[in-house]
Amino acid sequence: MNVSVLGAGAWGTTFGQVLADAGNSVMMWGLEPDIVEDINTNHRNSSRLPSVDRLPDAMVASTNRAEAVRDAEIVVVAIAAQFARGALEQFAPLIPANAIVVSLMKGIERSTGARMDEVVRQSLDIPAERFAAVSGPNLSKEVAAKMPSATVVASADPETARKVALACTTDYFKAYTSPDVVGLELCGSLKNVVALAVGMCRGAGYGENTAALVQTRGLAELIALGVASGAQEHTFAGLAGVGDLIATCGSPLSRNYTFGSNLGKGMSPEEATKASNGVAEGVPTTEAMAALGGRLGVSTPLASAMSKVLSEGLTCGQMLAAIFASDVSAE
Repeated sequence: MNVSVLGAGAWGTTFGQVLADAGNSVMMWGLEPDIVEDINTNHRNSSRLPSVDRLPDAMVASTNRAEAVRDAEIVVVAIAAQFARGALEQFAPLIPANAIVVSLMKGIERSTGARMDEVVRQSLDIPAERFAAVSGPNLSKEVAAKMPSATVVASADPETARKVALACTTDYFKAYTSPDVVGLELCGSLKNVVALAVGMCRGAGYGENTAALVQTRGLAELIALGVASGAQEHTFAGLAGVGDLIATCGSPLSRNYTFGSNLGKGMSPEEATKASNGVAEGVPTTEAMAALGGRLGVSTPLASAMSKVLSEGLTCGQMLAAIFASDVSAE
């Protein structure tokens, strides 16, 4: 198939490699002329994915929006979540009428509280049947190294999910399907907040018990928010939920974990931003997660505490104290 990938960052480029290895013709779109030239001339993305010595020959790139999506049967969106709406609105008149649009983005739009599936469908004015979301334990560097990995493709239309899953399945990357778009989106975005908190504990020198406490209580918040939003509870027990949570909360390859670790070492959010390699999407998502809990009437002690870490400078010890209930309660 002809597949376009909007966004030539680490994950977008990695997913482009997966698509090409699966037998598709891949057109990357990027804003940076140097990255586009590097892909076309050297078959590399030295700036964003230096660990890969050579990208597949079936991958080419362009800075021209119309050229990038002209023949696309599938359009994959891998743009930073907080900038997605503005970027996609420029593509709206250019994307072929029958193309499937796939989101790789994980986050909640800060200005509106919208999930990424809502942002994509609103920006491009497409029906649910033409949309799919991809999420799972997919650290880009490991997928790019072709280590065995898996993901979940969710769509309201089973055939759309199946078509996208087939397009990104290789001998090292397995795609499963799901009808639970809401659950998949919430798993992918909200687990970043938990990763910030776990990273902060690690950076502050706390051990396994503390990390397990934060990770499991964070998962309980994710499930409660998901169910209240209409998601299927079992989605949170699968690859998109627990799987992604384990990968994101346990690896220095995770930007959110690394950002949290730097906070735990005593850096301010501004200092941690400068030290982190790339966008830690959990930062804007933290406030959105706490606000979502408020709208749904769901208690979010972890998200609320992390929001105060970012806005008021709470220490790791103060954050941990805030998530402990003042009285005995059921788990």
